[in-house]
Amino acid sequence: MTVPNELRLLPWSGPEGKPCYLSTDDREGYMSRLADYIEAAQLGAAVMLLEQASEKLDDQGADSEDLRGLAKELTGALRDVLRVAASRGHLLAASGLHQS
Repeated sequence: MTVPNELRLLPWSGPEGKPCYLSTDDREGYMSRLADYIEAAQLGAAVMLLEQASEKLDDQGADSEDLRGLAKELTGALRDVLRVAASRGHLLAASGLHQS
């Protein structure tokens, strides 16, 4: 098992929005691979959403309701991307690959 400072922040939340962590030495285990897959999907969705946002913002006919919906989706995508960044940063630090 990993020590507490080496827990992996998972790309989903638990009850009441609380973070979920994985404690394992097996980076090829089922839960690690599932987390990797979900992180990749979240990052891919963020890329696609960013492209859509660029197009929508260039559209002079976009109404405020469309832009509000876009802002809501972008907020969720940014939350996911920040969680992935935090998780990967902790993994780098724990593995000794992070340079100070």
